[in-house]
Amino acid sequence: MNTYPHNLLSIEKSSLGRRGPQIRKAQKDASAYLPKEFLRRTPPNLPSLSEFDTVRHFTNLSRLNFCLDTHFYPLGSCTMKYNPKAYDVLSALDGFSALHPYTPQDYAQGTLSIIYGLRQQLKAITGLYDFTLQPAAGAHGEFTGALIAAAYHRSRKDFERKEIIIPDTAHGTNPATAVMAGCRVINIKSAPDGRVDIEELKKVLGPKTALVMLTIPNTAGLFEKNIKQIAKLAHEAGSLLYMDGANLNALIGMVKPANMGVDIMHINLHKTLATPHGGGGPGAGAVGVCEKLADFLPVPRVEFDGKKYKLSVKSKNTIGAVKSFYGNISVIIRAYCYLKQFDGQTLKEIAENAVLNANYVRVKLAKYFPAFFDEICMHECVLTIDKGMLPNAKTIDIAKMLLDMGFHAPTVYFPLIVPEAIMIEPTETENKQTLDKFISALISIFLEAGTNPEVLHQAPRKCPVKRIDEVMAAREPNLRW
Repeated sequence: MNTYPHNLLSIEKSSLGRRGPQIRKAQKDASAYLPKEFLRRTPPNLPSLSEFDTVRHFTNLSRLNFCLDTHFYPLGSCTMKYNPKAYDVLSALDGFSALHPYTPQDYAQGTLSIIYGLRQQLKAITGLYDFTLQPAAGAHGEFTGALIAAAYHRSRKDFERKEIIIPDTAHGTNPATAVMAGCRVINIKSAPDGRVDIEELKKVLGPKTALVMLTIPNTAGLFEKNIKQIAKLAHEAGSLLYMDGANLNALIGMVKPANMGVDIMHINLHKTLATPHGGGGPGAGAVGVCEKLADFLPVPRVEFDGKKYKLSVKSKNTIGAVKSFYGNISVIIRAYCYLKQFDGQTLKEIAENAVLNANYVRVKLAKYFPAFFDEICMHECVLTIDKGMLPNAKTIDIAKMLLDMGFHAPTVYFPLIVPEAIMIEPTETENKQTLDKFISALISIFLEAGTNPEVLHQAPRKCPVKRIDEVMAAREPNLRW
């Protein structure tokens, strides 16, 4: 039995006979409509709680959460940055949230104008020729981009191009995307500086290469300084160059991907442009392409004839629709508001502050948790544990101890090329005072690990759920009470 009353399951708090609002009994017998084997033989074992019990139960559960409204989230790989609440209010307006998907186009001009407008904004930011906002998330955007690349090569009768080259510093979804698109993954190891190894790339580029898929900045938080050379090599081999734009928060306003030779990219609107992200959604993975690929974009597309907006399906080479209806509208509205509020100079300052914050953390912690790649990083720094100084500490211990100190843990053990990786992305929205508190917490953990490592092995001790057996939890998950 759990010894923390505020963390008991609702059924553990149940008291027979206690009740809240009564649900009317069904007017018709379900047995007349469903086969016998689909009917329950015994009543469901639901908790008996009053309405007040229920309200308290879920309110207290919510207070146990780590969230941006209560704690600092250094878990920037999912860009847990603060987003203006005003955008949430605007996207929830009845004119948007109550709009039926089958509403005739003439009665959805406002929403269509926002879709069209955001498309133009993204084109201006990236320099790419055109965009689709259909994909429902970043990985869905990757998949859409891979399908566009495959369709392009087929249109040129180049049927042998079935390989996608992916460095080991790419996002983890990239290889899965390539396989789902029917391609073979060619993985290349990074150079010692954490970037693409040009010589390794040359070895695998060839007539079977459909796509070179890069994450820029990569998962080590580093910019690909040889990007123009990589683009040239890819194009000379007849391949297309794909940019995973999930880390655009580090580049927005500072560089246009089209100027780097990028042919296809997706943008996680829910990470860079103002949608609270985490727990699986909501998301939007807008995909941009260069001019020669524009006709392969999904349909329908929102067009404007000078008088009104309309959905067009006219396209000779389109890959077709990739989502029912048109994208996640609430996310699109938030992104549109974000880009309407900030001009180009402010967007550049946002990226600069994200980079500044990550490097501030990196430098302040250099004596305690050194950066694996000891150089200026972009939006995130990847630290590690010096086993010479802390032979008995593991990254999981650091993460668990941070929970006891009131901070959500950063991303750990990723990227895979960094041993005992601690990936920290503070984002531009955190101030110096918050970062200093976080840095102080990590320094105190370092000192504790050097003198009393057993304390770290027991963490977290202050949270409702204590240290669990991670291996057992993975092998024998208990998914029900």
